Amino acid sequence: MVYRIVKLVLAGLFRIIWRPTVEGVENIPPTGPLILASNHLSFVDSMVIPMLVPRRVAFLAKSDYFTGTGVRGTLSRWWFNGFGMIPVDRDDHRSAQASLDLALGVLRRGEAFGIYPEGTRSRDGRLYRGRVGVAWLALQADAPVVPVALSGTEKLQPVGTRVPRRAKVVVRFGAPLDFRGRFDGVPAGRARREITDEVMTAIHAMSGQELAGAYNERPQTVD
Repeated sequence: MVYRIVKLVLAGLFRIIWRPTVEGVENIPPTGPLILASNHLSFVDSMVIPMLVPRRVAFLAKSDYFTGTGVRGTLSRWWFNGFGMIPVDRDDHRSAQASLDLALGVLRRGEAFGIYPEGTRSRDGRLYRGRVGVAWLALQADAPVVPVALSGTEKLQPVGTRVPRRAKVVVRFGAPLDFRGRFDGVPAGRARREITDEVMTAIHAMSGQELAGAYNERPQTVD
């Protein structure tokens, strides 16, 4: 109920104030397990995508956002719960697999899950190499992957800012990529790498970003 109210109100305001350009919404299957794999430019990406997708989308968020105290902590929990975020402890050495397990649970319930194959935000606007978690999920859940390309969100909420700014935002949803049966008999590691590269190629074709040719490492201090 909270998710529906938050999405209804904020999605309406977002469309009225920012007037985003949205392409390819018809590519999103209305039901069944679904992975939305996107480039990542801003903290606000995990809110922009759910506001524009015509079904519920779950993203992972730092557990710190759910554990604060006082009025600020209560508002933070309400905000992130309202967007359907799932808390995860990113400082736990087992957090990578724990995150994938949580995502797999979402998919096995027939729901949609959003993931950033780059792992963290691009600080220079380039598109970094994808990590293979997206492929692991696609194979484990037999879920199609819809590639997503965002542009302008880095100006909507630049790194280090808290208040959104006026910016031209474009969101493109590509055709679903279905990997079921395509990699039968292929060694698991090779299959995950090839699937991930195919997903990143689709994102790049829509975003037009410069390719970094390397993995994006999370900075020691994340604002």
